[in-house]
Amino acid sequence: MSEKTVFERRDKINYYLDLAEIVSERATCIRRHFGAVIVKDDEVISTGYVGAPRGRANCNELGYCMREKLKVPRGERYELCRSVHAEANAIISASRSELLGSTLYLVGKEARTGTYVEKAMPCSMCKRLIINAGIKDVYVRDTKDDYRVIDVNEWVENDESLEGVFGY
Repeated sequence: MSEKTVFERRDKINYYLDLAEIVSERATCIRRHFGAVIVKDDEVISTGYVGAPRGRANCNELGYCMREKLKVPRGERYELCRSVHAEANAIISASRSELLGSTLYLVGKEARTGTYVEKAMPCSMCKRLIINAGIKDVYVRDTKDDYRVIDVNEWVENDESLEGVFGY
């Protein structure tokens, strides 16, 4: 007679966040590794990680980050960053019809320590892309099992760009 193995099945939200975390392992940023997974109707439609545009040198190949060299605070001056963010890469890899009403799962880890990015949040530019893509909700991982859920409509109703808010 064989023993029955008892295991606890991973909840679906953390399953998709786990996938985003695996995707983040492809990141080439030397500061933070982010991974994004977009899901619609319980099917993964797109993934993305942070890295330089195709054909350009990545920060891990160059050995430096311009924003870090200039001591730019977190959440500011992303035009100086040579990378395309995970959320943006996931969005540009899917069609708008697939994105409408979808959910984005986002995980960020500090490149040097492997710890989760504290209070991770899409930057203001990625928020705009998420809004225009028609994504409904964003789940952001805080710990291996804990996460926050953001109703994208809140970003429309509470437009921080009108208040000149920097960073996150």
